[in-house]
Amino acid sequence: MENGKKNTLLIVDDDKPNLMMLSQILRPEYDIRVTSNGRTAIELAEKYQPDLILMDILMPDMDGWETFGRLKALSLLHEVPILFLSTVTEQSEIDRAYEMGATDFLTKPIEGDDFKTRIKKALEGQAVSN
Repeated sequence: MENGKKNTLLIVDDDKPNLMMLSQILRPEYDIRVTSNGRTAIELAEKYQPDLILMDILMPDMDGWETFGRLKALSLLHEVPILFLSTVTEQSEIDRAYEMGATDFLTKPIEGDDFKTRIKKALEGQAVSN
C-alpha cells in the first residue's frame, strides 16, 4: 500500500454468494473488483492492474487454469500474486497450481483470520507454506 491507497484485489469466482461474502470480508481493507468469469477477469486485470488476484478453478467457459495462464502471459501482470481459491482438494491439483506459479492455494470454505493473513503475506511477497 502506497500513500494510504488501498491495495486492489480482483476476485474471480462464478459462485455469486461466494463473491459477495469475499467482498464483504475484504472490502474494509482493500479496493475490491469482482467478476464471475475468466474473460472478464483478464479485462479487469488489464484495466485495474490489481495487486493480487483471488481465483476459483472450476468456472464455466474459461476455467481458472486457462485464466491463470493468460494472466501470467501478460507482462504487466506477470508478477501479480495469484491465489487459487477452490473446492478442489486433490493434492495433484494443488501441486499443479504451485507448479504453474500460484502464490497460494486456499480451499473453500475459507477461514476468516487465516484467509486474511495469507492475503497479507502474499501482498508482502512472503512465502506461504502449504
